[in-house]
Amino acid sequence: MRRLAFFLSLSAIAGSPAVAETCPAAPDHSESLNALIEQVKRAETERDARLISNQMWEYWADAPNEQSQAILDRGMRRRQAWDLLGALEDFDKLVEYCPEYAEGYNQRAFVNFLRQDFRTALEDLDRALELSPRHIGAMSGRALSLMALQRIDEASRALAEALELNPWLPERGLAAPGGPLELKEKDI
Repeated sequence: MRRLAFFLSLSAIAGSPAVAETCPAAPDHSESLNALIEQVKRAETERDARLISNQMWEYWADAPNEQSQAILDRGMRRRQAWDLLGALEDFDKLVEYCPEYAEGYNQRAFVNFLRQDFRTALEDLDRALELSPRHIGAMSGRALSLMALQRIDEASRALAEALELNPWLPERGLAAPGGPLELKEKDI
């Protein structure tokens, strides 16, 4: 009986994503993303910029393998359905399985932002940006999280950095003159 319990527990552990297989490296889309960043800077209309941004999201949401893609997609569906606890569970699994994949942290941060757990969101956004420094979605999410934490000067700088890469971000109004994240000091 004890042997059976041991083998059952081993098979349960072996079936978990972290043990069953090692997550491969995330696809390197940096050249394509850099090209899209240059395109969005030159976009003439908000519609054009949105189409380019959608292409960026396709690259960021390209998970390392089928298993991680399935976890990411399910978590995103759950988040869209406002099953935030289910989404959080999926993104926890994704981060555990693929700790070097930036989008796992970014998506978990988004869920925590929606749950108004801004400190936890900020931790994940910082990790996402360590892994993918030009992830504009994580940059703007970081600015919004800092703003929610009343760290306005940091939020202003974070949003300014994101707007340098994509001047068409929906959050740009926050940095406009008179907006809550208007930069008070200008670099010369």
